[in-house]
Amino acid sequence: MASAKSGDTVTLDELDRNILRELQQDATPSLERLAKRVGGSKTAVWNRIHRLEQEGVILRRAALVDPQRVGLAETFFISIRTNQHNAQWTSQFIQIVQEMPEILEAHRLAGETDYLLKVHVASTREFDTFYKRLVASIDLYNVTSNLSMEVMKHETALPV
Repeated sequence: MASAKSGDTVTLDELDRNILRELQQDATPSLERLAKRVGGSKTAVWNRIHRLEQEGVILRRAALVDPQRVGLAETFFISIRTNQHNAQWTSQFIQIVQEMPEILEAHRLAGETDYLLKVHVASTREFDTFYKRLVASIDLYNVTSNLSMEVMKHETALPV
């Protein structure tokens, strides 16, 4: 079966949605246990998971790690404005973002801010080092950083 193009919407039935809801909460149960939870046979569930992976609905299965427990207690959001919107600058910026492991998310935005980065570091001192490295690596027009004081909601499961 051919993979769906990135961005294409995939048609999901109720069994697909049940599988996705379960796997988003815990991707470790046995196929037998998962099949019981979603109300399908092991073969049907395995085939569905395989199809959902092939179609790019399931991107990967991974462990969620508590940043506090591994010493990455500080979360910063960085708003970036640039006066350069050419392909060369954008390509360089994407490469820099990909190479900086502290950046967990990077979004190109519509509106006043061009880019928003989510960064996890151990301390404000470590953030300062990261920040200096970032701004030295590429020309930026305006950079604003905000420290997250409290996580009020953090959800990884999509409401499928």
